[in-house]
Amino acid sequence: MDGVSRRLSNDRVMSAHRMHLDEVEIDAELVGRLVAAQFPRLADLPIRAVASTGTVNAIYRLGDHLYARLPRVQSWAKDLDKEWHWLPRLAPHLSLQVPVPVAKGRAHSGYPFAWAIYRWIDGQPYADDLVHDERQAAKDLAQFVGQLRGIDPVVGAPRGGRRPLADLDTDTREAIKSGRGLIDSDAATTAWERALEAPAWTGQPVWIHTDLLRPNLLVNGGRLSAVIDFGGIGIGDPAADVIAAWSVFGPSGRATFRSALDVDDGTWSRARGFALHQAAVIIPYYRETNPGFVTLAQRTIEEILAADVRSRRGDP
Repeated sequence: MDGVSRRLSNDRVMSAHRMHLDEVEIDAELVGRLVAAQFPRLADLPIRAVASTGTVNAIYRLGDHLYARLPRVQSWAKDLDKEWHWLPRLAPHLSLQVPVPVAKGRAHSGYPFAWAIYRWIDGQPYADDLVHDERQAAKDLAQFVGQLRGIDPVVGAPRGGRRPLADLDTDTREAIKSGRGLIDSDAATTAWERALEAPAWTGQPVWIHTDLLRPNLLVNGGRLSAVIDFGGIGIGDPAADVIAAWSVFGPSGRATFRSALDVDDGTWSRARGFALHQAAVIIPYYRETNPGFVTLAQRTIEEILAADVRSRRGDP
């Protein structure tokens, strides 16, 4: 979400269905024109929007077995190319389902970016009431993260993850202040200052997803079944994928996730800082345009602050 922090502004004016100042207009009619012009064999499939808290791409079902993803803004359009290139190379090494590219579209009919069609993956975004066993979900996600880390970086692999915590300080403090009223800004500032004490990362880069939030994890039949949205895929600090400890799980799942990944104290502290930064910048930016996403960000900060209280008390 570094793109969010760069674009943080409190005086934005948005229409009801747009989240970004430079967002292009996307609707089912546009998707239909693009599909008919570039993939006529699919032109008869019914098209319907997929409701989600996603901020980077608009998603439309194409019949029952396919879906189209269309980048909303130019600065994120290149992520689709990165995903399209690397996903087929990474997927064979991963135990959870990931998006399967089917066809890649080009700018056309008033839409200025490349876009893509994928196979539909059954499931719903991660939610507590959908998961039968949070500890099992944590083990499954830890296995996925470990598998991703275990893939050898290759020449040309993109860099992934966020800037060092110190470089995120100004944006994070501004976002925490702007979120006053929705979060405990004083406690969040204290938590952020503690996170800044984490040791800088000096290790070897590994493959990271970088955006393991609840909307990017799908649950099917009570089990974690898929990881989606690989636009941020790259190699970098493994702490980037430990943010799920707070963005996805509660206390029991968090402990299981850390144990299964064998996360050292330094990586844990950096991940906690990344999770706090990401959640903090979401809140003021999407406060009016994506309240569901803001609710998830609030939850992440509440998990971080509650964990701090338990730590000070000596509770597990």
